Amino acid sequence: MKVLNFGSLNIDYTYCVDRFVQPGQTKACRELRKGAGGKGLNQSVALSMAGAQVYHAGLIGQGGAFLRTVLSDCGVDCGYIGESRSQNGHAIIQLDDAGQNCILLYPGTNLELTEPYIDRVLAHFSAGDILLLQNETNQIPYLIERAAEKGMRVALNAAPMTDEVKSYPLDKLSWLIVNEAEGAALTGQTEAGQIAETLAERHPELAIVLTLGADGVIYRQGKLDLYVPARRVAAVDTTGAGDTFTGYFLAAVADGSDAAYAMTFATAAAALAVQKPGAAASVPALEEVLKAL
Repeated sequence: MKVLNFGSLNIDYTYCVDRFVQPGQTKACRELRKGAGGKGLNQSVALSMAGAQVYHAGLIGQGGAFLRTVLSDCGVDCGYIGESRSQNGHAIIQLDDAGQNCILLYPGTNLELTEPYIDRVLAHFSAGDILLLQNETNQIPYLIERAAEKGMRVALNAAPMTDEVKSYPLDKLSWLIVNEAEGAALTGQTEAGQIAETLAERHPELAIVLTLGADGVIYRQGKLDLYVPARRVAAVDTTGAGDTFTGYFLAAVADGSDAAYAMTFATAAAALAVQKPGAAASVPALEEVLKAL
């Protein structure tokens, strides 16, 4: 089974600080790291590391040629990646001593997807294949509609959250993956259980995957209600942990695993990811995850 990730491709600039910079404050950082990132790229790496047959589609711009190499070296098929003369998407990341991050995104080429390009790529995929999307590119509603018409199963990681997500054709998804803040924005609820219940009531055929960071993950689909706790580890860098979870979860599902195992598998991978710095660079190998399990 093939997984197509129509996702963002970013250059990550990570600035290591003791605490996040405050309004009106100027401060020096201890270290600057440049690496590959973007939720799309990170999730393709995680999918491939977890053993999935994954194809990445998206646009690379100025300064981003090395991103293709990163994906290829991780086993991702890059044959559908296009090129643009525009500035590549990038992220400015502050990473503090507690391992927490705050991120400023410049979309760049990630917002240059066109309908003809999408149609050319989707022509190579068929019913039963999986399409993975994040909210860091344009054309999300069109991608969902076209993939659903082909009978593909669509997963949306609705991050970063915007008001536009509420107007997306969510009922045509197979999986909606959100964290607690994103789920709260979609539902108006603040408690995790209420968020999951509200989303499940609104979209009864849709599998809701609600990630709660250190508090674990909730899965709701119809009457199926599952919870898997997070593993207790010392976090070094939480950047990309959610992307690692998403990639490993979908890889397990694509391989025929049930939701309970997929969540346990993905949670173990995310716990390993937060113990290493970086985004794509922190995604663990399958052997590490299986050993942790």
